[in-house]
Order: sequence, then C-alpha cells, then structure tokens
Amino acid sequence: MRIDMKHTLFICCGLFFLWSCKEQKKEAETVAAATEKAGEPSVKLYTFDGGTVQVNKLELFSQDTTYTGQTKVFADAFYVIVHPKGTLMWDAGLPEGLIGLQEPFTDPSGAFTVSRKDSVLAQLASIDMTPTDIDYIALSHTHFDHSGHAERIKNATWLVQEAEYDFVTSEAMQESNADVYNAVNDLTNVQKLNGDHDVFGDGKVVIKSMPGHTPGHQVLYLELDEHGPLLLTGDLYHLYENREHKRIPIFNYDVEQTMESMAVFEKFAVEKGAKVYLQHAKGDFDKLPKAPNYLK
Repeated sequence: MRIDMKHTLFICCGLFFLWSCKEQKKEAETVAAATEKAGEPSVKLYTFDGGTVQVNKLELFSQDTTYTGQTKVFADAFYVIVHPKGTLMWDAGLPEGLIGLQEPFTDPSGAFTVSRKDSVLAQLASIDMTPTDIDYIALSHTHFDHSGHAERIKNATWLVQEAEYDFVTSEAMQESNADVYNAVNDLTNVQKLNGDHDVFGDGKVVIKSMPGHTPGHQVLYLELDEHGPLLLTGDLYHLYENREHKRIPIFNYDVEQTMESMAVFEKFAVEKGAKVYLQHAKGDFDKLPKAPNYLK
C-alpha cells in the first residue's frame, strides 16, 4: 500500500502538537501545584495606620440623642491588596500635613481631634513598595479622613463611582470645601464606575456600590484563601452599635439611601458568609495584622 508523504507528515505534526499541548498543560499544573504547596496566597491584605480620630461630639453619629455628651476614639486605616494581576490601595487615611505636629489638630467646631504619625511612603517601604507600585486606588468616599495621601498615588488608576466623582469635583464643592477637592484633583487617571466593579476579574477583589454616606460611597469585598470572605465597610457603619441599631450620622448625604445600602450590605454579607470589619472601629482595626504582616 502506497502512503502519501504529505499525509504522513500531516499526521506526525498533529500528533506532535497534541503531545506538546499535553506537556504544556502538565507543566502548568506542576507550577500551580508547586505554588499551592508553597502556600503562596492568591490575595494578600496589608493593613496600615492612617491616623487617629478623637470624636469629641459623638452625637454627630446618630439622628437621635443617643450619643449626646459621649466621645470615642476612631481608628483610621488604609489598606493595600496584592493580587497576582496587580495591587489596589483602599482608602488613604488622614492628611499627611498632620505628621510631625507636636499636638493633635482640633477642627474649629471642636468636633474632631486628629493626628497621624507616619507617611504612606514610609509605610509602603515596610512591604518593599513605593507609590508607583500601586496600580489602582479606590476610596470608600472622599471625606478628609479617607483621602489624606491620595495625591501621593497619582500614577494609579482611581476607581471611583461616577456620582462621587461628580460630587467632589463640582463647583459647589470647590467653593465650599476646597480641601476635599484638592485631596483628589491630582488623580487624573480616572475610571468612573456605575455600580459594583470586579477589580481583577476573578471575584476576589470586588468594589460594591453602597451610596448614602456620600453620593458614591462604596465598600470592598475580598475573598482570601485562609481567612475566607471579608467586607471592609468604609463609613457605612462607624460604630458596632450603629450597625446593630441602624443608626445614621446626621451628616450623611442621604439617609434613605443609606438605609437601603445597609439592607443590601447585610444581605450580601450573609450570602457570602463574610466577616465584616468596621474601618473606624478600633477593635476591628486591632484584630487585623499590621504591615509588614498580612492577612491571607
């Protein structure tokens, strides 16, 4: 029987291709297994200290008189999330102008006394990073205690709800509270969001739209290999009691919208079985390992 040489070569090439694909797949599985065996987490959560807020008038944090005459110390954290596809900074602490002051600063109304000890540059150095290593920055919202060093991360892409962007860059904001606008106006690489956003496309780092505290307030959902799912609340809740009793600060942008966001948040937390961390609650801040250690 006569065998066509071209046909034989075609069959041989096909067999070689199949063998090559199997070998590549085997090699990829070997690498993945080695990585898993080495215990390298797919997502790391680093927690940093963005300062301290002494609330001198806690009554501001409820629509009723529950907290009249009380005070409270708030933590003010910021975070870096390291994912195989990039890095995200979540929130940006208090203004760095507070660093080096001999005494904490009290605002003219006397409601808040604030302080910050260390810069974002120094804190990132503890995990061998610089601001240029941050691919994305997302603020839960643009209040002064969450946007403090945002301008230091100006090369990153700012992930912001369009409603929040319009709010903070409006003429009214620039005229009435220029410091809030100036904290973010150097972030020129902007990606505007309209709802939830899966940052790296695999469901492990997801920004969830939760408006009400501000027009474009958002929270962060993470899925960690060992810790499991967790939620960082931004300012949806400031106090454990506010979460339990659904109390809302008197300075929230929209009370009804805040209530709706709380309901959506709690339903989502239950569905995911997520551990909830209140970003301003000192107890929750103390639970998280601080950089250079991380949660995985």
